[in-house]
Formats: sequence, C-alpha cells, structure tokens
Amino acid sequence: MGMNMTEKILATHAGLKEVAAGQLVTCKLDMVLANDVTAPPSFKEFEKIGGPVFDNTKIVLVPDHFTPNKDIKSAGLSKAVRDFVNKHNIINYFEVGRGGIEHVILPEKGIVAPGMLTIGADSHTCTYGALGGFSTGVGTTDLAVALATGEAWFKVPEAIKVKLTGTKPAGITGKDVMLTLIDMIGVDGALYKTLEFSGEGVHSLSMDDRLTIANMAIEAGGKNGIFPVDEVTLAYIKNRVKKPYTIIESDADAKYCRTVTINLNELVPVVAFPHLPGNTKKVDEIGDIKIDQVVIGSCTNGRIEDMRIAAQILKGHTVHKDVRCIVIPGSQQVYKESIKKGYIDIFIDAGAAVSTPTCGPCLGAHMGILAAGERCVSTTNRNFRGRMGHVDSEVYLAGPQVAAASAILGKIAQPKDLQ
Repeated sequence: MGMNMTEKILATHAGLKEVAAGQLVTCKLDMVLANDVTAPPSFKEFEKIGGPVFDNTKIVLVPDHFTPNKDIKSAGLSKAVRDFVNKHNIINYFEVGRGGIEHVILPEKGIVAPGMLTIGADSHTCTYGALGGFSTGVGTTDLAVALATGEAWFKVPEAIKVKLTGTKPAGITGKDVMLTLIDMIGVDGALYKTLEFSGEGVHSLSMDDRLTIANMAIEAGGKNGIFPVDEVTLAYIKNRVKKPYTIIESDADAKYCRTVTINLNELVPVVAFPHLPGNTKKVDEIGDIKIDQVVIGSCTNGRIEDMRIAAQILKGHTVHKDVRCIVIPGSQQVYKESIKKGYIDIFIDAGAAVSTPTCGPCLGAHMGILAAGERCVSTTNRNFRGRMGHVDSEVYLAGPQVAAASAILGKIAQPKDLQ
C-alpha cells in the first residue's frame, strides 16, 4: 500500500511498516516545544506524572508571547518556564534577547529537520512541515505526557494534495498563496487533514514562503502542512542542521482524499477581511478602506525576506500620518541581519516603530492593541473578532508587500498603487 509523506513519518515513529488514514498510533517524538503561555499549565500536569523529563536535549522552551514581560502575571509565567529549565537542565531554552519567536528560531537554528516528528503546545507548530517533517500543535495534557515519556498518540490524518503549477510571480508572497488556498477550501476545508504541497510550482517558492504557508495550515483546519525536500530545502538546512535526518517522499500510489490545484502564474496580492482568514479578496477589487495600524512581523511573516520586502517598499516613503506602523523582526538573527542590510534605518526613517522579537500584537497581548473601531493590516495569521484588541476592531491579513504599501497610503493598498 502506498503512503504519503505524513503517513510514512508516523509509521516510522510508531515502529510500524505502514499506517492508514484513521488509524490510531503512538509515536516516539523527536522534539517537544512549548512557550511562556502554554508551558506553565503543562508543568502542573507533568508534576502529577512525576519523574524526570524524557530527554533534556529534545525539549525546546521559548518565552515569546507575553514577552518582554508586559505585567506581573506574565513575568510569573516566564519565571515558571525558567525554573523548569533550571530544574531539568533543558538545553534548548531561548531567553528574551537570545532567541526570538519560537516558529522562527527553530528552523533558523537547525533544531527541526526533514523526517522529524515534532509537537508543540502552540497551534502554529505546523510551521516545520516546510522542511519535510511532520509537526503539529497539541494541548496541555498531551504536552505534559510528552515531556515525561517522549511519546504522543495520533489519529493518522487523511491527506489533501495541493498541486502548485506555474511559477510564483514577482510581487507575490507565500502569504498570497496560502490565503488563496484558504479562500478556495474554507477555514475548515482541511479539518484534521494533511495539506501536502507538490508540483513544479513548489520549486519557485523560497524557504520563507514555505514556512509561511505551512504555518497557516491550521487556519484551514489542517492537522499539518508538509512540503517535499528539494534543492531549496537542502540549501536552507546546510550548515544549520548538525544531526542526521531522513528525507521522506510520498509513494507514487499514495492515497489522497482530494486534490486542489493552484496556478501560481494567476495569483495576485490578496487580503483576508475580518473576521476569518478565508474571507479573502483581491486588493485590486476593493475600494478605499482606511486603516489605523500596520503590523509587519510574527511567526508567519517575521523572517528576513519579509523584512527585505517591507524595506524595499518603505524606502524613500513615510508612514501615513494617521497610521501606526509596527515592525517586529522574528528573531535576534533577523534583527541583526536587518540592521546590517540597512532595513532598520529604512523603517525608522519612514516613521515606523521597530520592536524586539515578540508575538505580542498577534494575539492581542501587547505592542499594538487596537481600540474600538480601529482597523489594522497585519502580516500575522489570524483575524478573528477581538484577536488584536477590542471586539469592535478589525484585522486584515496580508503579505508584507501589501502591509508596507498600506502603511504609506493609509488605506489597504499594494505596491503598484504607490506609482
């Protein structure tokens, strides 16, 4: 029986020759992840289990949501993480100022790799499928058990093949690809399913594009998103990944419950209107929608390519007088590289605020909360009601090129509108 990429990875980690959709399996884990919001509740459950952690080298803890700590309660959450790290000698701990946003730094630092099985107590753990591994988010109790045993159970998901044809045009980003897909299949179109990306169009996607796309698999209800390993992947992980890894390929006769085709040649810049990521519209087809804030960053679009795109558009321009533009590099490395390339100077000269790496505004925690009636164009991943502040505020999801142009014009726009 032919298997797809996800099935092969789950079978290998379950010690089985083959698995099929719907089957329940228990798998050994390669990496377990949590942050300052999700880790502390899991620690309480972990203590009930008792015993040491299963492997202090296979656990990653990253304080990134309410950090730098915005209040006393958030400081307590971070302290709980720090105490756990010291008690169990966790090797992969990334303190504020020494790492960044979890889903940016794990690929960046070579912690995740092809063929790996990773779980994290954060829904956007599906990001790492961009590197050809299986990764998915889990809840508090599953994380606690994983910390103690290094194992987790899964129902093998059905798979949707997303066939990408053509070549991604200049001016289109991975965000446009994923928002277009979510518009096509709906926010529940891949509910507990694998989104497996394939086709010649994959090769025209940068690694940052793929990380963005895999990151948002959950926004279509997906259990995980996964890409094949090709020359782009290998170039990215070279000199990053120091441990052995396994390249997994789907069998020619692998089964899929559905095939969706996207012709990259036909894509145009899009925006997801409130209050769902699937409420997608072409920027060309909307009228004047004035905005109050722009956020460029997050685990979805806080990488160096996003900084480059935004800087190229903002260079020589000024943020609109009625707009607050907040730029958040996704990691310290992205921040440093942005400084070296002159991007930070461009942002500041344009009138943007530049923040240390944090998830803050994405989940409405801090660093960019919206008041009632305010609108924000954001490169983050969710635009549910109240996601970034008041329940009567609005979040419009877009790629960095649309976000930057919108910041300049004070309304939802795209780079060609600046001409």
